[in-house]
Amino acid sequence: MQQHQSQLLTAREAAGYLRISLASLWRMEQQGTLVPFRTLGGHRRYTLAMLNEYLEHSRRRPYSYRVRQA
Repeated sequence: MQQHQSQLLTAREAAGYLRISLASLWRMEQQGTLVPFRTLGGHRRYTLAMLNEYLEHSRRRPYSYRVRQA
């Protein structure tokens, strides 16, 4: 399982995994939300662990409703 988590994905594969566009992935990188590894040729690579961590932290918590008393 550890080996599967360290597999490197291309930007296109990472965007597909997150179900976002490449442009959205690029914006996330510019904001510092995701920091990809760079190959010697300058290509971006992502680990599944990195993407899963982002997904876990980006989940919205359920809104708790307060009952207003009159």
